[in-house]
Amino acid sequence: MNPFVLTTLISSLGLGTAITFSSSHWLLAWMGLEINTLAILPIMSNSHHPRAVEATTKYFITQATAAALILFASTTNAWMTGEWDIKQMTSPTSTSIATMALALKLGLAPVHFWLPEVLQGLDLTTGLILSTWQKLAPLALIVQMPQMNPMIMTTLGFLSMLVGGWGGLNQTQLRKILAYSSIAHLGWMVIVVQFDPLLTLLSLALYISMTTSAFMTMNTTNSKTMNSLANSWSKSPAMASFFPLIMLSLAGLPPLSGFMPKWLILQELTKQHLPFIATLSALSALISLYFYLRLTYAMTLTQSPNTTPATAPWRLNTKKMTLPLAAAISLTTFLLPLTPTIQGILH
Repeated sequence: MNPFVLTTLISSLGLGTAITFSSSHWLLAWMGLEINTLAILPIMSNSHHPRAVEATTKYFITQATAAALILFASTTNAWMTGEWDIKQMTSPTSTSIATMALALKLGLAPVHFWLPEVLQGLDLTTGLILSTWQKLAPLALIVQMPQMNPMIMTTLGFLSMLVGGWGGLNQTQLRKILAYSSIAHLGWMVIVVQFDPLLTLLSLALYISMTTSAFMTMNTTNSKTMNSLANSWSKSPAMASFFPLIMLSLAGLPPLSGFMPKWLILQELTKQHLPFIATLSALSALISLYFYLRLTYAMTLTQSPNTTPATAPWRLNTKKMTLPLAAAISLTTFLLPLTPTIQGILH
């Protein structure tokens, strides 16, 4: 792609998200979401591969449907209350429709079906943008909405945790596994947003660092399936050492950074007198843990079948940037001791 065109598209992507962040009017927020969607479509279809074009088409139809629902919900609220302000959405019908539309944009269960298929058709760099940057604007609108239906939010969150765990169990494609991981993590964020929005933002920040580490590691070692992970130790021993830590951090195991948001969310649910929901949430994390352990096992304890006497392929020096990867891995693995400080800042 022409560098000028790419720069324009990336700038439009940032502009759309910034407009949504700074808006208090539903029409302005909707405009930001539309700019964001239209900017990423050419990036997604850049390779001109049939799978990429198919993924782009699915993504466009889904996002256009969600945007139309958001516009319908905000118009209905303005008709019933006379207010276009995001914080003044007081109509229960409009709030429920807008919540489901934003859930469709994020890929929350039960409206998650597009996310694994779309992510599978994209290259790793575009998949990283879709899994991280594209979650910011819809989640910011969910955080801003004042009167969310607790039953809808809890159901969306809990279903996403279960679907994210179950869906990834029989997958061998790494991008699909990370798509189901995204669904599960978004479930954790959504289930606590009605009680502590700042905790949702903390979970989102750590999820972005963990997912960035995973995608950049896969990009560096050129791994797209579980079988290709078995060759990573000979291509890049350092990456093969850190990738299991990234996976276990995504699973939420101590003493890694991914344990922090799950710990604080379970603590908040218990404070809100929801011990049953907290227990089910903790048990749902065990389902996700299984496929993270599968990836860890495939990378560290197995060797790819080979027919040549030499078990190691040629080890070439990578020309890809490793400094952002090093920073992301550091955030993914070492932040847990800062939990009391971060908790103090949030409260």
